[in-house]
Amino acid sequence: MHLAKVRDHRFAPVEHRFDARDTILYALGLGFGADPVDPAELSFVYEDGLKAVPSICVILAHPGFWAKQPEFGIDWVRILHGEQSFEIHRPIPAAGVVHGEYEIEAVEDKGAGKGAVLHQVKRLRDASGCLLATVRSVLFLRGDGGSGGFGTSPAAPAPLPDGTPDAVVELSTLPQQALIYRLSGDYNPIHADPAPARAAGFDRPILHGLCTMGIATRALLRARAGNDPARLTAMAVRFSKPVFPGETIITEIFDQDDGGVRFRCRSKERNVVVLDRGHAAITG
Repeated sequence: MHLAKVRDHRFAPVEHRFDARDTILYALGLGFGADPVDPAELSFVYEDGLKAVPSICVILAHPGFWAKQPEFGIDWVRILHGEQSFEIHRPIPAAGVVHGEYEIEAVEDKGAGKGAVLHQVKRLRDASGCLLATVRSVLFLRGDGGSGGFGTSPAAPAPLPDGTPDAVVELSTLPQQALIYRLSGDYNPIHADPAPARAAGFDRPILHGLCTMGIATRALLRARAGNDPARLTAMAVRFSKPVFPGETIITEIFDQDDGGVRFRCRSKERNVVVLDRGHAAITG
């Protein structure tokens, strides 16, 4: 990795125009509307009174796969999406124009042969310049250890508490879930084409990590926010294992004294944790 190039890179602002169809398609990619007579879920997939799922902020105004550009010298084939978080400052509209401002906050060098951790932040603003959301992502650069680092890395999320969850939500995914979700903008072939998936080490296409996060968002909205997106103001997850389309995702929720929650998600069929160390802020 050419550390100076990464450190000094300045992203051009990204403008994203989206409409009700885009918002509905994103929600359908998370499985909203599975029960077509459930009015609480219908509000996310029907244009009359449409609401945006809060986690849509992670896909709006995306800068593209910048790490693949050769001037950065990043071993992009070996990148893993490690963590993702968002904080909502103003409700995300169901349609409109937003602008994404990106910067790389820090690179943490784990040492030669051990990889590096890159911290990236997006500030999502509306057309008037008001801040809607702060979105952070953590990338594990498995092939770029020993290149040095810069900046101050945020603290790692704490492990979940011991004990029995206070709530459990089971949500099924469709065999074609990744084929629907990718229409919201992530066309990585490992989510659609068996051949690239096998080359990446999977026996079949996997679900997008951000789709799994969105399904966890759906579970939290149902179990702790009355399906009111305005009440879910922040969320963070660590990606631990991939999900295969068609699996059932179990979200285990632990209530906290401050009104927020900790959570994790597991594949019911394989009994493996797929999202870990999750936390969310829920108001009201």
